[in-house]
Amino acid sequence: MKAIGHQYNLPSHDTSALEDIEVQKPVVAGRDLLVKVEAISVNPVDCKIRSNRAPEKGEWQILGWDAAGIVEAVGPEVSQFKPGDRVWYAGDITRQGSNAEYQCVDERITGHMPTSLNFAEAAALPLTAITAWEILFDSFRLPEHSGEQETLLVIGGAGGVGSILIQLAKKLTKLNVIATASRPETVDWVKQMGADDVINHRESLPEQLQKLNLQPRYVAALTGTQEHFAGILELIKPRGHVAVIDDPETLDIKAGKQKALTFSWEFMFTRSMFETDDMQQQQVLLNRVAAMIDAGAICSTKTKHLGTINAENLRAAHAEQEAGTVIGKNVLSGF
Repeated sequence: MKAIGHQYNLPSHDTSALEDIEVQKPVVAGRDLLVKVEAISVNPVDCKIRSNRAPEKGEWQILGWDAAGIVEAVGPEVSQFKPGDRVWYAGDITRQGSNAEYQCVDERITGHMPTSLNFAEAAALPLTAITAWEILFDSFRLPEHSGEQETLLVIGGAGGVGSILIQLAKKLTKLNVIATASRPETVDWVKQMGADDVINHRESLPEQLQKLNLQPRYVAALTGTQEHFAGILELIKPRGHVAVIDDPETLDIKAGKQKALTFSWEFMFTRSMFETDDMQQQQVLLNRVAAMIDAGAICSTKTKHLGTINAENLRAAHAEQEAGTVIGKNVLSGF
């Protein structure tokens, strides 16, 4: 089957950073689905692994952790899906990724694709929707339709996670949502996603929130956490909660003791990596998000289609992701 892989840690402009290859088609077992991949999207994790993690010498690593496609075959223990089903998923970071014609994925982390979206629109959402959902309901432990008179600050509101987090927070909680954005087009985007107010992450966050007379109890630190950490400690309410998804080198969380803050990491691959007892919650939430989309409550965060799934187009997608200018999600479809 066709796939795109890498053997070395190279910059995205190098033609060997990602290459068109031929590999064996995977075979289903256990609770796996064999999915014919129709569309994918690119996330920061793809770029991080391409840059920092090389496979064994002579082997190929296939990236990609967002896909929509059609089930071609099912393993003997599968009970939730059948061949022909349209599905969407983020997959498992320890297994072959979605930058291939076919992929095996565990049914417990796979959802039925929204019927109102095409494959490209659907592929934009799984990883970010899972991340956003787990921030709200696993990290912050918010009951649905709660949070009245409290504020959530989303740092990096125009990115993939921020775009769907804003939507889910506005539809499933009563939180007032403040998002950060710094360009006219990103400000417009986060407002379109439902943000109640927008502040600029290139300026003092505490000062801007003070002018709005707002003190968030919840902070979703999606990007630049180390840079913004002192400001987060200043602006957050006592007994507030900070959820972090990026990779700061150091964080002095002792500085949060006086406010009795809670800090948590969100990593949506944890459930699949460790096959946790509640692993199937990702299937449940993907199906909930699909139902919300089909009901018109939320929308896809796809903004740009970068062409067919091949090495050249994927290298371009990685370069754009690394430049930090992506609004929502970039997608590719078809081989």
